[in-house]
Amino acid sequence: MMAYPPEEEWKAIEVAVRPYPDGATARQIADALRSTIPLRTLQYRLKRLVDEKRLTQRSSGRWARYGLPTSPEAAPAASGEAPVPLSHASVEILKHLRQPLTARKPVGYDRTFLDSYRPNDSSYLSRTERAHLLDVGRPATGDRPAGTYARQILNRLLIDLSWNSSRLEGNTYSLLDTRRLLEFGEEASGKGPLDAQMILNHKDAIEFLVTAAEDIGFNRYAILNLHAFLANNLLGDPTAAGRLRRIAVGIERSTFHPPEAPQLIEECFDQILATSAAISDPYEQAFFVMVQLPYVQPFEDVNKRVSRLAANIPLIKGNLSPLSFAEVPRSIYTEAMLGVYELHKIDLLKDVFIWACERSAARYAAVRQSLGEPDPFRLRHRAALREIIGDVIRDRMDRQSAAACVAAWTREHIDPHERDRFREVAEDELLSLHEGNFARYQIKPSEFEAWQKVWATNPAGVARH
Repeated sequence: MMAYPPEEEWKAIEVAVRPYPDGATARQIADALRSTIPLRTLQYRLKRLVDEKRLTQRSSGRWARYGLPTSPEAAPAASGEAPVPLSHASVEILKHLRQPLTARKPVGYDRTFLDSYRPNDSSYLSRTERAHLLDVGRPATGDRPAGTYARQILNRLLIDLSWNSSRLEGNTYSLLDTRRLLEFGEEASGKGPLDAQMILNHKDAIEFLVTAAEDIGFNRYAILNLHAFLANNLLGDPTAAGRLRRIAVGIERSTFHPPEAPQLIEECFDQILATSAAISDPYEQAFFVMVQLPYVQPFEDVNKRVSRLAANIPLIKGNLSPLSFAEVPRSIYTEAMLGVYELHKIDLLKDVFIWACERSAARYAAVRQSLGEPDPFRLRHRAALREIIGDVIRDRMDRQSAAACVAAWTREHIDPHERDRFREVAEDELLSLHEGNFARYQIKPSEFEAWQKVWATNPAGVARH
């Protein structure tokens, strides 16, 4: 019988193809693996992974390209969300979760899921995955004090992470709304106060993590106060902010029943903190917290928000690229958490986590880079951006009308998997326009001047024509 390589080597190949959304050649994969494996042996392994549906193959022979499968189940095309490449194990989790609720077995909290983890012995992320994330997430900052990198990009991080983490909770603010709220204190017209409060809470929590980076860790002080920031003015019982729960809670659209005994919640919470603090790898720390903290549901509400921001603690302290969850589809993130709750399976959440880390790292590398290659996305959509931004200016739209117009135009003209990114880029361009750069959108000075009066003085009113 032929001896197969260990699972770690199969996963190394999957990690090697991640940076290639259009597929990687066998030579590119070999270079990424940095090993002396013969090309013929690699090709055999690639064929086996394709046969097992862990990889997809485009073309054949010397033109063959390999990539991770993107399941059409991951995000419906109508949603306009970016597709996340999924492993075969993740697709199986989705199949289970797509069954009717009545067909899924009710489950309670299983403490052995936590007890079985041994820091620096157990590992949710493989050695290859950890090395890959460290490679893409480490900026060229040198040996600096904790939090240096996050402080360099803080203005952008506040907007990105506040908006994306809130969006994953169903918040209806657009990126444009979020930026106006955080930079100028202007609430969006027609939106409820809950949405504004959620975003402002995120801003306070992120500033807490960044400004006190050297002192914050996985301890009760940091996590309880992080919850207090995020839950401020959002809970029915104001005293529940920053306090472990004493009541039973349920999980919407899930058969999972979190623990109810306050003593068990307290013990598991402290164990999660102690285990997290003992993990040496920053990405393993981050992912462990994203898995285990929401699973025990230590707070009455806001648990996933706490886990997302807590995951940034080791990244901020280690001067690694923060995790902003940019472009992460809400649907797939929600199902990834349900996979943890109901099945104790982390594969789907891991796919989301690695993909999100890669996106965030690329994003903040671009933010810090003053000069560099043109953004291929903006280049490809140059004409579309000129059209929609020109329409907003010529029609003298205020911020509310502009956000609605960009959203509607994007749904009609842009491919589903690029809609979120296009909308964000268009809104960024509108916010960065000034008298020295509007001509690139073929706008006349008189048109720009008329629009500026509406944009500056009527931020939440009705568009004037």
